[in-house]
Amino acid sequence: QVQLVESGGGLVQPGGSLRLSCAAPGSIFRLKTMGWYRQAPRKQRELVAAISSFGSTNYLDSVKGRFAISRDSAKNTVYLQMNSLKPEDTAVYYCNTVPSADPWGQGTQVTVSS
Repeated sequence: QVQLVESGGGLVQPGGSLRLSCAAPGSIFRLKTMGWYRQAPRKQRELVAAISSFGSTNYLDSVKGRFAISRDSAKNTVYLQMNSLKPEDTAVYYCNTVPSADPWGQGTQVTVSS
C-alpha cells in the first residue's frame, strides 16, 4: 500500500514562508508526476503545483510566482516552498501523484493568519 507522508505545515503570518515536504515510496516517485494539493474548509480539493519525473512544473494561477515545487530523487521527497503566504492559502495540503490515486496521506495543516 502506497504511503505518502506530508510534513512542514504550521501557523504563519501573512507574507511569511513555509516549506512542505512529502516522502513517497520510490516505486511511485521515480516514474510519476507528483503534485501538491490543498483543501480549504467547505471547498473542493485542488491541485496547487505539479512536477514531472523530468522536472517540468505547473502551478495554479493564484500561486504562480509565490510557490515553488521541487523533487529530490535521492530522497524520494517532493517539496513545496511557499512564500508571500496569504490568508486564502490556508488549507490542508496533501501530496499525491498526478492524476491522484488512493490512498491519500493525512496532509499537513497550513494556517495563514495574523
